[in-house]
Amino acid sequence: MTEGHDVQALSDVDIHVYEAVASKAVVSGGAGLAGLVRASGLTEEEVRASLATLVEHGYVVPKGDGYGLGPHTFEVEY
Repeated sequence: MTEGHDVQALSDVDIHVYEAVASKAVVSGGAGLAGLVRASGLTEEEVRASLATLVEHGYVVPKGDGYGLGPHTFEVEY
């Protein structure tokens, strides 16, 4: 994660996708793309774009065939 990065700079879509990753990660340790599309109600293109942003900032990390949570300094409700 970029040092000093402000979570408030993330879009509503990014936060929504992050919450979907977090909810799946709690249950199974990771989240696949198809599951994130279903859980978020967004298009695959929107989820892919958001994941790219979240990975770039270190909030989400690639994990096997899916994604897991990276180090973070904020909490989400799911």
